[in-house]
Amino acid sequence: MTNWEPFEDRIRELEAKRSVSENRRSVFEVIKASQLRPNPEFSPSLYLGPLIDLHGKSLCLEYTNDYPNLWFHSDHAAQLRAAGFTLERKPPSGIDSEGRHAGLKGKGFRDVDAWKLGNLDADLTLAALSALGLTGARGSGPTTPRFPRSEVETAMDAYDIYRPSKGGADKDFFDRFDEPRQFWVRSTRRRKDPVYPTKPIVGYILKTDNINGGWSQKTSAATRLYNAGYVIVDSDNKPSPPPQQFGHLIDQADRIRLCALNYYIEPAREEGKGEVSIRAGDLATEMGLTAAHPNICQALGGETFQKLARVSPPTHTEPNPSSSTVFTFKLADQAKAISMTDQTAKKATEATNLILYGPPGTGKTYHTAWEAVRLCLGDARAEELRGNDKREDLMAEYERLVEAERVEFVTFHQSMSYEEFVEGLRPTTGRSADPEAPQEEEPTSGFRLEPQSGIFKRICERAVNDRGDSETGGLDRTQRIYRLGLTGADWHADFRRAIEDSEIVWGFGGDIDWSSPDYEDWEAIKQKRKAEDPSVRGNHATVYGTWLVRFSAPNDAYVMLTVGRNKVVAFGRFAGDYRFTPASGGSDAKHSRPVEWIWSDPEGIDRSTFYDTPFTSFHPIYPLEKDQINWLALETAVLGAPVKPADPRPYVLIIDEINRANISKVFGELITLLEPDKRLGKPNVIQLTLPYSKKKFGVPANLHIIGTMNTADRSIALLDTALRRRFTFRELMPDPEALKANVDGIDLQKLLRTLNTRIEYLFDRDHQIGHAYFTECKNRDGVESVMRHKVIPLLAEYFYDDWSKVAAVLGDARQGKECFLLREPMAAPDGLEGEEYSNPRQRWRVRPPRDGNGNGGFDFTEFEVR
Repeated sequence: MTNWEPFEDRIRELEAKRSVSENRRSVFEVIKASQLRPNPEFSPSLYLGPLIDLHGKSLCLEYTNDYPNLWFHSDHAAQLRAAGFTLERKPPSGIDSEGRHAGLKGKGFRDVDAWKLGNLDADLTLAALSALGLTGARGSGPTTPRFPRSEVETAMDAYDIYRPSKGGADKDFFDRFDEPRQFWVRSTRRRKDPVYPTKPIVGYILKTDNINGGWSQKTSAATRLYNAGYVIVDSDNKPSPPPQQFGHLIDQADRIRLCALNYYIEPAREEGKGEVSIRAGDLATEMGLTAAHPNICQALGGETFQKLARVSPPTHTEPNPSSSTVFTFKLADQAKAISMTDQTAKKATEATNLILYGPPGTGKTYHTAWEAVRLCLGDARAEELRGNDKREDLMAEYERLVEAERVEFVTFHQSMSYEEFVEGLRPTTGRSADPEAPQEEEPTSGFRLEPQSGIFKRICERAVNDRGDSETGGLDRTQRIYRLGLTGADWHADFRRAIEDSEIVWGFGGDIDWSSPDYEDWEAIKQKRKAEDPSVRGNHATVYGTWLVRFSAPNDAYVMLTVGRNKVVAFGRFAGDYRFTPASGGSDAKHSRPVEWIWSDPEGIDRSTFYDTPFTSFHPIYPLEKDQINWLALETAVLGAPVKPADPRPYVLIIDEINRANISKVFGELITLLEPDKRLGKPNVIQLTLPYSKKKFGVPANLHIIGTMNTADRSIALLDTALRRRFTFRELMPDPEALKANVDGIDLQKLLRTLNTRIEYLFDRDHQIGHAYFTECKNRDGVESVMRHKVIPLLAEYFYDDWSKVAAVLGDARQGKECFLLREPMAAPDGLEGEEYSNPRQRWRVRPPRDGNGNGGFDFTEFEVR
């Protein structure tokens, strides 16, 4: 049985402070009855309950309120959105301005974004879990996260180096293990000796030699590899069936799917094959199964395996099921829910500056999404997503790129300025050393103006700092850098201890053990400090610094030791969680974090070589401002040489309605930098000094710009000539062939073609009606709705309310023909019967909608299907 008691205890504790909520209990019962289980690696707190799904992905139940919130792993988000759920993004690492939920970092979300579905009741919870396939009993399967195949094979690579001579870089680690006697695991790759002892392999992944090698526990080596879809064998590479008495092993269907994925699908992908075939009998033999071909055929042919393996439905031979049944999977044709990896995408080698222009409704915005996917993922992937029937797949891929911050979208308008687009000065009050830290509740007095980056500068910086897909050996530029100041005349002793002990020590933690779940939130730390000293505020070092060291600074983020305002003496990365050592023997309590030092030198380097602003003494520890770090200079200082990005990925900025803004005002002096040959890394590169931040700036070659321009909108400003020279223009005109020839008896192609011919004759070709207005029409009522609410108002705007021309376009100009409009003669009012008003005048009205008696509505006789 799964132990839900810790959850229930904390909920009871919460309800002792608040009121008991029947809805909270109902939501909890739905989760208990699902395939989710408590995450064994984390404990529930007063407000948050850590969960885990079938594949080791973290979830978290926030039961604070009567109507709880459920936090999902980023891998769940696309499925939930496709099912119609609206999610709120909260990055626990605090990497942007959308806010964060710091407590999630200690509940399994340290390195991934969390997505919140809030205000839950039992029905909504059940619907969300059903969309993910997580409803129904899970049985007694494992709750430990499943090892990725890449980690297992990497461990085997290391053991191959060690095996022949018991040497290599990992000799000291592998020497800790005894000679294998019972349990081995078979590699999924072609190797000279494909059999490996289980304990060293799992130990290498977990970085420990304290591990059981068999089946008895869910954390035992054989168990973990078995549950990861690996075949456990004897020393002769013959499958070893697991004992039947253990309930922590995955069921046979799940294991068949994982083994097929590990031993067939993924190896074929690595070798670049377009398809792979799996014979049911062969898979049974490799897994050591007997009379299992019905289960194997059912597992391989099911939708669950298609989602797991990211493949389309397979073809198969007959008879089915049989041990001779062969399932063939196409690997080049990615299935609906699949995103083509960036490793296989063709990189664009030349910067693209493109403007799509045409009348309204010609699909310009949709085409920008397709172009963005093409530029980021390559022509082959984009071609797979071409066509109306692939629109959902295209937009799913596009959303993934937006979530990965590879694509940005902005709409220009009349008030758009350089300060919004590139950078400008913004007022700020009492700013914390960490702009992403929780804000104090009391406002501070006074303000100052500071440079703030606009969308163009931000995406340029991300593109410049992208490391690409290859290992370059450089620093990870997506990580934050935290500065910790060493103080006092004896800072040398603190420096030596930090380097020798591979840690940093926080001197403002007091005697409290902050590792308790009660202090996982900044607010809890602040309230504890206020209880001791009411004058303490949230940005005080004892609060803010303690929160940062205890929880906020993630593992793998960088940390540097500094002396004074301008000297750096050590640089490394956080390598473990907060640790508390109680006071003893006259020594004070110690608060520390393990650090893997990359470089250290008591002589130090000067801060100004890589960072603009002198270090402050107001906060002993705080993160550096991202946009002030010169990463190349920092890499030169701490690694000995600058490391350039080997193969940065493409980024795309989409500017909708680009002709609605004053281009000269928005781009300013950067207009020249857009030219492909003047981008960073190109022969004629140009960099300019920005007027507010005074920093050098250039446009990276891996940033592509796509604009859209509505040719019917010439009332704001003509497109700047300088920009016109630097962009390629592609016209998108109405395409009647994109519409159905028969929608409830109406020939939409003829309707659109006729309207546009008349518009072009009376006005010009730039004011035609786009086909996109009619693409969603399913019946006659839909066509009438588009004509009434979109097309006719647009025509009235085009012709400045000259309804005689609107009537001419609609075919109602002749007397006696009233298909869309009604006309009434207007008599001159009394006193205006003179010659000046003698010409007959008409009043125009749109025909009323059809009533219950069938009166009214539009007459589509001219466009009926013949």
